[in-house]
Formats: sequence, structure tokens, C-alpha cells
Amino acid sequence: MCLAVPGVLLEVYDAGGLFARGRVEFGGVQREVSLVCVPEAGVGDWVLVHAGLAIAVIDAAAAAATRAALARLDEAAP
Repeated sequence: MCLAVPGVLLEVYDAGGLFARGRVEFGGVQREVSLVCVPEAGVGDWVLVHAGLAIAVIDAAAAAATRAALARLDEAAP
């Protein structure tokens, strides 16, 4: 099973190139991710990230729903 986590894009480097990267925040944790699959992503957009690769741009409502589902999973863990 694969898991993609929503995060907000804070900064973009080398936009539109083969090495497009950005800094994304996931609930207080920031990571650099590849943006090659989402060249349309801009600062402030929510992106789904899997294994260091942003795979989709999503709206804020979808990001909130996914984050809530992940929080429920965390609460259910032993």
C-alpha cells in the first residue's frame, strides 16, 4: 500500500525544469520535495507527497479531509 501525505508548498526552486523542487510543510515539519510531476504548483498550494515526490495539487478541503483521516488513524493506533 502507498501513502501520500498533504502538505503546503512554501517555496519553489527551479520551477518548471527537470529538477524542479520545493519546500513543503507537513504539520510543522518541512521537507524538500520534487515538483517535476506538478509543474503547475505554486507557493501556497496544497500538494500530495509520496516518497519525496509531489504527485498532485489538491484543494484545501481535500487536504483537510486527508489530514483528519490520518489523525484518526493515529488515534486508533495502539
